[in-house]
Amino acid sequence: MSFMTKIMGTAAALAMSATAALAEPALIFDLGGKFDKSFNEAAHNGAQRWAEETGGSYREIELQSEAQREQALRRFAESGANPVITMGFAMADALSVVAPEYPDTKFVAVDVTWLEAPNIRQIGFAEHEGSYLVGMMAAMASETGTVGFVGGMDIPLIRHFGCGYAQGVKAVNPDATIIANMTGTTPAAWNDPVKGSELTKAQISQGADVVYAAAGGTGVGVLRTAADEGILSIGVDSNQNYLHPGQVLTSMLKRVDVAVYDAMKAGADLETGVFTMGLANDGVGYALDEFNAELVSDEMKAAVDAAREKIINGDLEVVAYYTNDNCPAIDF
Repeated sequence: MSFMTKIMGTAAALAMSATAALAEPALIFDLGGKFDKSFNEAAHNGAQRWAEETGGSYREIELQSEAQREQALRRFAESGANPVITMGFAMADALSVVAPEYPDTKFVAVDVTWLEAPNIRQIGFAEHEGSYLVGMMAAMASETGTVGFVGGMDIPLIRHFGCGYAQGVKAVNPDATIIANMTGTTPAAWNDPVKGSELTKAQISQGADVVYAAAGGTGVGVLRTAADEGILSIGVDSNQNYLHPGQVLTSMLKRVDVAVYDAMKAGADLETGVFTMGLANDGVGYALDEFNAELVSDEMKAAVDAAREKIINGDLEVVAYYTNDNCPAIDF
């Protein structure tokens, strides 16, 4: 049976994790919680899949503040957890300090690719590739020619999503209008569904009839408001089609679940280094299921699948925000 710890802001909760059996993997969720229906929940699903398939157990912790990052890493490393899997770019600074202190422990950094410690597996995603595909779908589904993008915290990663999305929209409709808003500039932007709802209503008032949310838990408010107002939305990270059947056009899948599952499966034998998950290795994609099947026409699917193959083959380049911070198709 899994030993799972939900931190409540006390050192006591962290100390409890040290009593677990040695060599279990550990998972540190980022702010927003494991049931954000998006990024963190994808990680949770990957861990659960590993536990169910293997009968193994893992430890987990939901951070409540920035100050707990180093503390959580050290507690798990000291207790023998291996590997220690971390979620989100905000863990980078803490990892750069703690990982060298525990050279025999393998760490996994999801959404981090710039650290130098030899005992870290760093995993980046080609979010712009998957976002390009859902951008095409947004443009094909839009009746007004205006679509929206609601990001979470205003950071290069989220602009990377938006940049790919905008290029996909423009590929279908060069005259399309794209309205982009960020929720905020602090980590609170990941878990503010009320603000997400407000931004969605504002975009609708400007003519948007499809809105893409790349905002963690904040996106729940975006999708809910889009459904209430009778427009389409696009989910992110996890498959969010089920949240509002028939009203979520699709979800841009970022296979964090696979990254976590593979890391737990490898255990202490985990290969370190920098890895990228994109269309070519099914690290990103779009969701098609019974909840959105009636929204995705054969024409739409054929166009998107053709673009996917061109991107994989190198015949179509989607500009990354990281290499061109003046994205050619969107004004943040």
